Amino acid sequence: MKKLLNKLVGPVISLLFLLNMNSTAYADTTVSAEVGFIFNTLLFLICGFLVMFMAAGFAMLESGMVTSKSVSVICAKNIGLFSIAAIMFWLVGYNLAYGIPAGGYIGKFIPWSDASKIATGYADGSDWYFQMVFCATTVSIVSGTLAERIKLWPFFLFAAILSGILYPIVMGWQWGGGWLAARGFSDFAGSTLVHSTGGAAALAGAIILGPRLGRFTKKGEAAPIKPFAASSIPLVTLGVFVLWLGWFGFNGGSQLAMGTANDAIAVSKIFINTLLAGAGGVMAAGAVTKISGKTDVVQMLNGCIGGLVAITAEPLMPSPLASILIGAVGGIIVVYGTKFLFSMKIDDVVGAVPAHLFAGIWGTLIVPATNSGANFGTQLIGVLSINIFVFVVAYIVWSLMKATMGIRLSKEAELKGTDVSETGVIAYSIRD
Repeated sequence: MKKLLNKLVGPVISLLFLLNMNSTAYADTTVSAEVGFIFNTLLFLICGFLVMFMAAGFAMLESGMVTSKSVSVICAKNIGLFSIAAIMFWLVGYNLAYGIPAGGYIGKFIPWSDASKIATGYADGSDWYFQMVFCATTVSIVSGTLAERIKLWPFFLFAAILSGILYPIVMGWQWGGGWLAARGFSDFAGSTLVHSTGGAAALAGAIILGPRLGRFTKKGEAAPIKPFAASSIPLVTLGVFVLWLGWFGFNGGSQLAMGTANDAIAVSKIFINTLLAGAGGVMAAGAVTKISGKTDVVQMLNGCIGGLVAITAEPLMPSPLASILIGAVGGIIVVYGTKFLFSMKIDDVVGAVPAHLFAGIWGTLIVPATNSGANFGTQLIGVLSINIFVFVVAYIVWSLMKATMGIRLSKEAELKGTDVSETGVIAYSIRD
């Protein structure tokens, strides 16, 4: 009997311990301030790594979507814009966003410096890194839209302006405690602050730059696909999967805390909703294209991006089913948004404007449907103010650059391909 009791005591104690753990799993915190500081910092760093990996996803997606004579320049643009964003966000960007007075409009033009304290809840350097990779993501959106006809160094100049000044200003309006935050605007991880900002800047550039030579017929329809065939659909697919993976850091890290059980549960739910929204975008885009003809794999891939962008404004509060529907609408918006740009003779090489600008607007406006704390009127004010501000300022910047230094390649250089004219490094051996 004694031996039997001894055998039972251990499992019973373990069971009671587990039950007790479950009973306290939803408590706000059971750890010290220092341990919470460590977990929060790790969340920023690990999720920041994932978001940084999105830079590789954009590079692969864009490299696959352009023609084979413009791949090396895409690689140069993506490694260059990431480096520029890092420097500019340290130099002025971070303090423009976070040095803003409460309810204000713009911060301070000074370099960032680390002043970490336990009481802050996380290492300042981890937050700088996490926010910097968001900034780089914004610039990446512009790169693909303007591919195959823009000069490399004017693009780098615009990347510096966007990452150092334009994006940090609108970021500060909300995440820096500025005037939109004071009004109650809600954009959890940046459907508008990041994705629509990048999309609006890209749209302004595409209008000023004009389409690639021969891209549209006189009726506004896309020219036959052969001269503009994507260099590698497998590479595009790989890029989208990399972006999808990075999006878990993008949305999950925006919980901004991992020091409590509630935060861990929230991050897990965000992961689920992010996954399902992307899946909804893929299948909805595929279904819509099948109805009108053949299933378009490019639209399925961009539909994934559209679904992910749409859920980014509020990835925590929706149910899984609602997340699928939000993502599905994002995917459908990508399909019809692409057709709209064609009708307007606006050449978006990778489809970034429908996926990031249009789907970002949708995702931000639908937030009140799942988050009772959000207000549609305030959401509309945020969407309009950010997109109009970014588009107008970007349009002016692109126009000034066009009038002074020039932004478009010559006809001869464009026909040869940007790899030949801009880098002299040929990515693929081109055969007739």
